[in-house]
Amino acid sequence: MGSVRVTVVTSGHLSTCPRMLKAADAFAAAGHHVRVVATVHEPWATETDRDVRSRRAWPVDAVDYRRGQGLTYWRSGVRYHFARRVVGAVGPERAPWAAAARAFGRVHSEIVAAATRAPADVIYGGTTGALAAVAESARRLGVRFGVDFEDLHSAETAGPGAAAVDALASRIERDVSARADFVTTSSDAIATAYRRAYGIDPLVIHNAFPLPSTPPDFGRTSDTKLRLYWFSQTISPGRGLEEIVAAIGLADIPADLDVRGRAVDAYAARMTELAHATAPRLTLRFDAPISPDAIIDSCRPYDIGLAIERTDVRNRALCLTNKALTYPLAGLAVVLTETEGQRAFGLDLGDGALMYRPGDVQTLARGLRRWHANAGLLVCAKRAAWHAAVTRWHWEHRDERDALVRRMESAVS
Repeated sequence: MGSVRVTVVTSGHLSTCPRMLKAADAFAAAGHHVRVVATVHEPWATETDRDVRSRRAWPVDAVDYRRGQGLTYWRSGVRYHFARRVVGAVGPERAPWAAAARAFGRVHSEIVAAATRAPADVIYGGTTGALAAVAESARRLGVRFGVDFEDLHSAETAGPGAAAVDALASRIERDVSARADFVTTSSDAIATAYRRAYGIDPLVIHNAFPLPSTPPDFGRTSDTKLRLYWFSQTISPGRGLEEIVAAIGLADIPADLDVRGRAVDAYAARMTELAHATAPRLTLRFDAPISPDAIIDSCRPYDIGLAIERTDVRNRALCLTNKALTYPLAGLAVVLTETEGQRAFGLDLGDGALMYRPGDVQTLARGLRRWHANAGLLVCAKRAAWHAAVTRWHWEHRDERDALVRRMESAVS
């Protein structure tokens, strides 16, 4: 087919939404005209945004709502909190769509304005605060649209007020998916949940990265200790890191644990104290976030990647994260919690994965101790993980990048 004008929309920073970044790259590589709408709101992410944009030719419209950078921060905040009060008073189901959309996405109006600023043939987008904006932008332009439910948004909130937030998310999910020309999601387990909830059939596009041009070095990175790695946008409680520290202490092995992301200072201090108290042979380090283009290379100095998910929040039990899919591309053995979202992937990695049930620190400790004691076993695990990545778990696989492009093209053909 001929070239299509595609607007890709995210409510996050360009560099913190690798899923939309890869989608834009895929559409552009297929010969389509791509334009991206993203936001700027976290000072720490502006440098990684510049790094990502420096290697792309397609244009980006950025909605900047950083505090102190004009009136958007204040205007959107007042509108957001007013919409939340309206929805809270009448309930998500009875609230007008305009109020529900603005209560769900703080800069919904600004994203819609940016997305409709230029013509498009199709709009595709995701991340929580952009879901309603994608549908609204397509309606205003009179074009087709696809929406990405990367997470089960109606079951991803924890803590006080979670039920109200999830109910609002459910309203948005249902209304947007009913109007969308296609829906994508990130795991088979999440797809099943959406199928049961709304009778839709999402296309599963996993959070895999491209195969690296340089293959891994499978040798053990240290003769005396294990080197473990974990990354995410935010380093905070409830991510399973405490279990890793406890297991290393129980195994009584020397190890390095490098944790990459934006750390909450108080939590980083508590984790450091926990490591000193329970795992004296562990060296714990905190590293700053980096560009998604560099994430595979950042894994290379390590032996083991950690993909630990909890099950108290339903979405976390169903997801298959980009971290789990990234480690094998760097030739790392992978530690996985055996959740609904990760079980099939862990089985596919075979000897490349150590799976344990959330909370089962004893099993985790035994597995780490075996890998520390037997260098050959660890090397075999790293090779098995890489083999699985090359065979199936990479972005260029026909069921990932090409499937997304075909689905977008079919929506406008």
